[in-house]
Amino acid sequence: MNPVIALIDAVFSTIWFILTLPFRLVFGLLALLGRAAGVVVGLTFMVLGAALCAGPLLILGVPLFLIGLLLTLRCLG
Repeated sequence: MNPVIALIDAVFSTIWFILTLPFRLVFGLLALLGRAAGVVVGLTFMVLGAALCAGPLLILGVPLFLIGLLLTLRCLG
């Protein structure tokens, strides 16, 4: 490859990296916050489902626990 073309490519790649960095940081932070919120909600469902399983509401506790488990695993993986 021509060294001049390689230099021009490197300059434009660097400029593109610098211009898009703030957007990638903001979108990455939003994705991280969304996953964290999903984990919190999933763990809350799991705890509530386990508490309902200990009482007479087993029919509501098991599905709630499983929904919380699946939500937590989805957000972590």
